[in-house]
Amino acid sequence: ENEIKLLTAEIERLKNFGCLGVSPSLEGLRDENAKLKYRLNFLQKSLQEERSKTAKSMININSCLQEIFGAAIQAAYPDLENPPLVVTPSQQPKFGDYQCNSAMGITQILLKTKEQKVSPREIAEKISKNIPANECIEKVEIAGPGFINVHLRKDFVSKQLSSLLMNGVQPPAVGKRKKVVVDFSSPNIAKEMHVGHLRSTIIGESMCRLFEFAGYDVLRLNHLGDWGTQFGMLIAHLQDKFPDYLTVSPPIGDLQAFYKESKRRFDTEEEFKKRAYQCVVLLQSKNPDFIKAWELICDVSRKEFQKIYNCLDITLIERGESFYHEMMKDIVKEFEDKGFVQVDDGRKIVFVPGFPVPLTIMKSDGGYTYDTSDLAALKHRLCEEKADILIYVVDSGQSVHLQTVFAAGQMIGWYDPKVTRVAHAAFGVVLGEDKKKFKTRSGDTVRLIDLLEEGLKRAMDKLKDKERDKVLTAEELKAAQTSVAFGCIKYADLSHNRLNDYVFSFDKMLDDRGNTAAYLLYAFTRIRAIARLANIDEQMLRKAAREEVLILDHEKEWKLGKCILRFPEILQKILEDLLLHTLCDYLYELATTFTEFYDNCYCVEKDRQSGQIVKVNMWRLLLCEATATIMAKGFDILGIKPVQRM
Repeated sequence: ENEIKLLTAEIERLKNFGCLGVSPSLEGLRDENAKLKYRLNFLQKSLQEERSKTAKSMININSCLQEIFGAAIQAAYPDLENPPLVVTPSQQPKFGDYQCNSAMGITQILLKTKEQKVSPREIAEKISKNIPANECIEKVEIAGPGFINVHLRKDFVSKQLSSLLMNGVQPPAVGKRKKVVVDFSSPNIAKEMHVGHLRSTIIGESMCRLFEFAGYDVLRLNHLGDWGTQFGMLIAHLQDKFPDYLTVSPPIGDLQAFYKESKRRFDTEEEFKKRAYQCVVLLQSKNPDFIKAWELICDVSRKEFQKIYNCLDITLIERGESFYHEMMKDIVKEFEDKGFVQVDDGRKIVFVPGFPVPLTIMKSDGGYTYDTSDLAALKHRLCEEKADILIYVVDSGQSVHLQTVFAAGQMIGWYDPKVTRVAHAAFGVVLGEDKKKFKTRSGDTVRLIDLLEEGLKRAMDKLKDKERDKVLTAEELKAAQTSVAFGCIKYADLSHNRLNDYVFSFDKMLDDRGNTAAYLLYAFTRIRAIARLANIDEQMLRKAAREEVLILDHEKEWKLGKCILRFPEILQKILEDLLLHTLCDYLYELATTFTEFYDNCYCVEKDRQSGQIVKVNMWRLLLCEATATIMAKGFDILGIKPVQRM
């Protein structure tokens, strides 16, 4: 806005020069004038787009109230630095819609810093008197020792719901568009994806969807384990088993078995072991035949990984360890040049303050390590990709390693944590129903593809138990099966706090009661069916959204309306703490709040004898539509695909 003012003044000044004939180079003036006008038009258009986007954005009511109470506290206590600002939704209707609980904290500050003894209630009264004019608060009441109960205006809530229905679910305004890099999934080449990869893949995908919806520029990276000494034994085994691999593509059906065979030979045959080491050297020196063998093995793995990614609707850009191989020499040099490297028994190591175990950036034989490749990846993401936010979705067991790598990046000056956010989104392990690490009966790790196939079978059994096969077409039944199977597996993971271990149980996740995907998917299809069964189509709903006022007189209408509008504050919280179970809890609360509303408020009134529709309460159908719209967006962020009929 300031630049627009300056440009407008400059254009006016140049115009006057031209009129007065002052400038000897009128052509130059015209040229300058044209450039300024172009810049001015660009800025005005950008500002207009930004304002239009902000106008359509869903309002985060909690943030609005925080701004209002922040201003009130500032006016009431101008000398107070960083006063506590606590605004939360009320747990019971008798305490209003939201509560500001800052008075108690301010009492403590005044006592400590100014030695003033003021009761929280007195502070609450002073804050309340200084609340600025606003469009959302109907009234405030002071309760108990100093809680400020906030009652929202009905017309404000109604207007926000109408805006949601007309504009669709718009992301909350989050300011400047930032670049986010998310590292997730990351299986190892030549090994099958197992249940341990499930959490990183599902959590990472959902985080990417959330940041994309919020308007960030997201780069989804799959940091494959596609380089290292294990490729020596794999290539040596490939040469023995398929000597013509350079001309005829080897039919490696079971890569897991192929890996196990080569590992057994590596451990038991001395001659094979020597050849395997030679193969590593030739691969690292980029010998074309060995690069071809490496590519063949990687391709077989990629195809297997892609089957799983297709099932779970996962999108990733592959950037494995091999991508960073050429950068590792420079990483070692940079740490040496800055005096951070110590030599220990031939190894080059880096001690990071606050971490007892050093990073090994070069082995005694001159080879690189995971530490080196992780440092190279960190630098590339920060300095080449210019990430503002960098998230590693990796299990909790890697926590110390990653924190050491991040601290090393900070120490050498690649980023400032005050400017760039580098986070480890850690997660616990998947447990079996015996509360031990999830394994097959024979004690092997559970293959992910087997787990997904079992999910499909169980989902179909459940649908047939409910006799859905008698009312759905074959195509609808198949869509419901995949929606339930994969939706339930994802939701079971995402609905648990990722920091904790969780028990994998098909019986629990396919239960259509309680906080499960099965329950939410069924609730969603029921909500979508209400308007359809009343013969109200999308066009009629859109027209009603423009013309109807959403009446929120019934307590259950009011409760549902407020619950719908909490969606932006839920998303804002997750963008900050990366805990996706909050969204699952919210969707479950929304579905149960909707059920309360539907049980108490007639949307469509029918004649009891004939069953004919007598009256359609359109504002209530709009509340149904608003609920379904929010649920659909919530499902989309979680990577769950609902169906129209189930």
